[in-house]
Amino acid sequence: MEKSSLYQLIRSFSAVELRDVRKFLQSPFFNQRKDLVDLFEYLAGGAPPRKAAVWHSLAGTAPFNDQKVRLLMSYLHNLLEQYIAVKELTADPLNVQLHSAVGFRKRRMNEPFERVRKNLSKSLAAQALRNTAFFETLRRLQWEAHQVAYPQMPTDISRLQELSGTTDVIYLAQKLQLICLLTAHQTVYQTDLDTGWEAEVIARAESEDFARLPAIAVYLHCYRMLRYPNAETHFQQFKRMLLDQAPCFSGEEMHGFYILATNYCVRRLNAGDLRFYSEVLDLYKEGLEKAYLFEDGVLSRFTYHNVVAAGLHTGELVWVRYFINEYKHRLEKRYRESAFSLNLARLEYAQRNYGFVLELLQKANYRDPLLNLTAKTLLLKTYYDLGEYDLLQSHLDAMRNYINRKRVLGYHRTNFLNIIRYMEKIIRLNAMDKASVESLQNALMNEEVLTEKGFFLKILLVSQ
Repeated sequence: MEKSSLYQLIRSFSAVELRDVRKFLQSPFFNQRKDLVDLFEYLAGGAPPRKAAVWHSLAGTAPFNDQKVRLLMSYLHNLLEQYIAVKELTADPLNVQLHSAVGFRKRRMNEPFERVRKNLSKSLAAQALRNTAFFETLRRLQWEAHQVAYPQMPTDISRLQELSGTTDVIYLAQKLQLICLLTAHQTVYQTDLDTGWEAEVIARAESEDFARLPAIAVYLHCYRMLRYPNAETHFQQFKRMLLDQAPCFSGEEMHGFYILATNYCVRRLNAGDLRFYSEVLDLYKEGLEKAYLFEDGVLSRFTYHNVVAAGLHTGELVWVRYFINEYKHRLEKRYRESAFSLNLARLEYAQRNYGFVLELLQKANYRDPLLNLTAKTLLLKTYYDLGEYDLLQSHLDAMRNYINRKRVLGYHRTNFLNIIRYMEKIIRLNAMDKASVESLQNALMNEEVLTEKGFFLKILLVSQ
């Protein structure tokens, strides 16, 4: 029963939502069955969700009836789904006003309808949002107004013309969003997706009537950034749009835009354009300040790692230390300590505080294989910098054995084995043998899968 959709749904509720659900279930308008309230209280109370135990908590000593338990669970699940729907409906006051207008229109109560319509029109105009949701609400209100006005003035098509224009905006904005997502997908997975309608949509969106609207313009700039990655001007325009037009979009939408923008920067970094460390750090800082990088208040551990990497490369070490400590508690609890210790070790390494690096890495328990190997790579760099070559060789042997045991596949396996291989070549290298140094340098330059290429090349440069 722990895997039942009902139990999982109840487990998803926060403390505040549990309180609200109790009020919902106790409202005669929604529920008149006490046994459903009792079932909810039992499941929400943390007791083992076994059917027999549930039955006896509700029916006492009566013989167990599996079918009745299933029916009660189904009835309660339906009620909780209704609660979720009501909560979503009433979360937006404009949505409540819109449905009030619909209700008055259906009752042919034109005066109350017109009052609500005017109030909703004023509310829409006054709010900052100018996204697709804004135009969807506007379109529905325009449609309701047409429904009321048409019987009185069947020759007036002005409201239909307004509807047509608003519908075009919604269509273009939604199509552009899909085009951007498909283009972003293609850059990662190299898939051949059929977007034959792309050129037509872009041409229509670029017309004067639409390109000036934030709901269209932001996706146009995003599309150009993704489709023409080597033309940096498109990225700069998209970035400026995000900074200038942020109030026009919801936090969820801004989160998506920032992910697309930071992923673009990562692509440019992977292509060797190191200037984009500064660009991506600017985005991270703004995204953190405005909470665009969080999902339900949680910061992804991958974003946490990437922010530290950008800060280290730009040399903003004081800010990096602030970030590591300030945002530690925004990480998922199960990743919190490991992500914190690893990134603090990266910072201490950048500041050559090798004792702290060793302490942090040797005490930490990294269960994720890739995180573990990242920590081991930092440890081998520390041993090398300290001149602890015996410890380093033992560490390399242990690291190779770990990779063979874990069977890390694909790019990551190749990368970490290459790190081990080149580290061994360097510690055995005769720095006085110029031919050997040059040969190793060429091999490093031509190695396609090696994340620590810069570290190794720097060692060779110093040895010359």
